[in-house]
Formats: sequence, C-alpha cells, structure tokens
Amino acid sequence: MGLLDKVKEMFGGSKAKDLAAQHGDKVVQGVDKATDAVDDKTKGKYSDHLQKADDAAEKAVDKLQGEQ
Repeated sequence: MGLLDKVKEMFGGSKAKDLAAQHGDKVVQGVDKATDAVDDKTKGKYSDHLQKADDAAEKAVDKLQGEQ
C-alpha cells in the first residue's frame, strides 16, 4: 500500500469527516502556513503550484464538511 492509498484510507472514513467539520479551518491554516514556508524557502519559484495546493486543501475540507 502506497502513501497515497494510506492517506485516502485515513480521510475516507466518517472520523475524518467529523474532524473536518470540527477543525477544518485549522487544517486549511496549517496547509497555508506550510506552503508559505516552502514558498519562502524556494523564493517564490513554485508559488503557482503551492497556491493550487492551498486551494485543493480548502476544497477537500469543504467537501468533507459537506458530506456530513
């Protein structure tokens, strides 16, 4: 089982949906903080890709919150 499969397994259950409903804002903030740190270290070289990661994290949390 690969890493992506493990992540899907972790976030596919109802517990993940419950956590997203309760702490989705913190998840999005954490991803944003991490991507900002990477952006600083790479001096903006991957800004577009990192913004897409931020957007994807927000959409994923919204989706999990909506499926409750």
